[in-house]
Amino acid sequence: MKKLNSLDEKTVLTIGRIGSVLSILMYISYIPQIINNLHGNYGSPIQPLVAAINCLIWVLYAILKKKKDWPLFVANFPGIIFGLITFVTSLH
Repeated sequence: MKKLNSLDEKTVLTIGRIGSVLSILMYISYIPQIINNLHGNYGSPIQPLVAAINCLIWVLYAILKKKKDWPLFVANFPGIIFGLITFVTSLH
C-alpha cells in the first residue's frame, strides 16, 4: 500500500472530487428537513446554523488563499445555502 504522501496527483484529485460530491450530497440531504419544517414539523435550528457558519468559514478560507482552493469552495458553498434555508424554516 502506498503511503499517503506518495500518492500520485491524479489519485489525490480523485479523492478531492469524491469528497466534494459527498459534501454536496450531505447538504442536499437538508431538503427533507426543509420540507418538514415548511409543513410544521420543525427540526432543531442549531445544527444547520452551525453547519452554515462552518461552511462560510471554509468558503472564505478557500477564496482568500493566494492559490484559490476551488474544490473546497465547491464542497462547502451549498452548505451555506442549505444550512441557512434549513435554519430559517426551522424557526417557529
